[in-house]
Amino acid sequence: MIEPAEQVQTAGRLWQEHRQEPFPDSLRGVTFEGTHVWLLDLDIAGCVLRWLESGGTLDSKNSRLVQSCIEDLDRVIPNINDPAGARYCQRLHQLAVLVSRNPSSTT
Repeated sequence: MIEPAEQVQTAGRLWQEHRQEPFPDSLRGVTFEGTHVWLLDLDIAGCVLRWLESGGTLDSKNSRLVQSCIEDLDRVIPNINDPAGARYCQRLHQLAVLVSRNPSSTT
């Protein structure tokens, strides 16, 4: 199991990588089964920022949101044909999974 400090460090590194990568043109305006990819990116980004700012915790509302985004990405990623778009979403998924492992979440 990953230690909390290591988890925050890993998430911080992935977040920096993610911020440097532009949103793929191939995903602009794309929806899969009613899921807007750009909205998943926005929602997860907000949760990651909150999680990093709080030292690795999320409140219950944001914990539910990030879990829902993970489920949506699980459905979306297999439908992405562009390799750059798939990599972008896989990193986003990895970030969401990291911040969802939130043993000290608050209500």
